[in-house]
Amino acid sequence: MHRRTVIKNLALIIGGAALLPACMQEKGKASIGLKNVDVSADQEKLIGDIAETIIPKTNTPGAKDLQLHLFVLKMVDDCCTKKDQQAFMTGMEQFNKLIKDKYNHSFGECDAKQREQVLVGIEQDKDPKSTAYPAELKTFYGIVKGQTVNGYTTSKYFMTKQVVYELVPGRYNAFYPVKKKQAV
Repeated sequence: MHRRTVIKNLALIIGGAALLPACMQEKGKASIGLKNVDVSADQEKLIGDIAETIIPKTNTPGAKDLQLHLFVLKMVDDCCTKKDQQAFMTGMEQFNKLIKDKYNHSFGECDAKQREQVLVGIEQDKDPKSTAYPAELKTFYGIVKGQTVNGYTTSKYFMTKQVVYELVPGRYNAFYPVKKKQAV
């Protein structure tokens, strides 16, 4: 009788020890494992808000529904050079500072019109000599926008629901009208 109780308690202790590391994760870390870029949960949320502003949810899923912010982070981590990764992180800090100075709160707390105004302002400043926005901030926004659009157009949803895909040879139409040969 006591043996069963001991085995049951031992199983509970082992199960609790196995789950303990998952419960002790840092709350400030991103939800995706990255090797080269150190991103906090707040920065991940910022990228998600920017991606959602670029591709908002309508009758189709938005960027957050498709988790494109995680795609952006993974692409920055895996495919960008160290220089671009550094510019991305610096640009993210500059973007946060710009929003705090302009609106006195975070990008996520801005309404849709304010978000669009900020992003359109950055996008319209194409002159490399312009001092309205720093180069790193433009790099950051360019990477986020490019990878968001890339992620959306290569997502399973877009490739199966939006793009009508026809196999390579296409359909065979045996009843195709042909013009009669004209005399020369």
